[in-house]
Amino acid sequence: MEIQLQIKMNEKLFLRNPDQTELGKKIILHSIQLIHKNGFESFTFKKLAEDIGSTEAGVYRYFENKHRLLIYITAWYWSWLEYLVVFNTSNINDPIEKLKRAIQLLATTVEDDIRTSYVNQSILHQIIIAEGTKAYLTKHVSEDNKDQLFKPYKDLCAKIGDIILECNPKYKYPKSLSSTIIEMAHFQNFFMNNLPSLTDFGNIKDESAIVSFLEELVFSAIKKE
Repeated sequence: MEIQLQIKMNEKLFLRNPDQTELGKKIILHSIQLIHKNGFESFTFKKLAEDIGSTEAGVYRYFENKHRLLIYITAWYWSWLEYLVVFNTSNINDPIEKLKRAIQLLATTVEDDIRTSYVNQSILHQIIIAEGTKAYLTKHVSEDNKDQLFKPYKDLCAKIGDIILECNPKYKYPKSLSSTIIEMAHFQNFFMNNLPSLTDFGNIKDESAIVSFLEELVFSAIKKE
C-alpha cells in the first residue's frame, strides 16, 4: 500500500481543503501544470476548469481567487522543502555538512516524491523560481501575513538560520542570510537560464556551479574571526 505524505496547510488558504477530494487534488495537479506551461498571468480558473473537465464555479468552491491558489502551492512547496531539509540533515552531526546539504536542496532541481502523487515537485520548483515572489510581492502582503499565510516560508528560513548558528553561534544575521540563500538560489537559476549575462553560469548552465557560489558566499560570511 502506497504511503501518502500529508502536509498540513493553513485553513485560511482555501475555502475547501483540496487535499481531501479527488477534484481538489486535480485542481492542484493541473494548476501546477498550467502555471508552469503558460505563466501565472495567463492562468485563469476558466482555463483550469476546462483542463480538468469541471466548471469554473467548482474551482471557486476551493479557492477564493488564483492568487490565493498561488500562495497555497508555494506554501505547500516550502513546507515540503523544510521536511526535506530536516530529513536529510537529521543524521548529520557536522553543522557545516548540514548547511551544505541544505544549500544543495535549495539550489538544485528536486525529484518528484511518489508519496504526493497530485503534486509534481520538479515542475513546482520551476514555478517557485519563476513565479514564487508573486505570492508575497503584493499590496496586501501585510494582511496575508497577519493570517500567517507565509509561515511555511518563515519556518524554512528559521530552520536554515538555526543551522547557520550551529556553524557559528556568534553570527549576527542568521535570518537575513537564510532568506538571502533561498532567494539567491532561485534568482541565479532564473538568470542562468533566461538572463545569462547577469550570472557567471550562463555558458555552462550547471546548477552545481550555483551551489559552489552559494557555499563560497555563505561560508565566507559566517566564518569565525
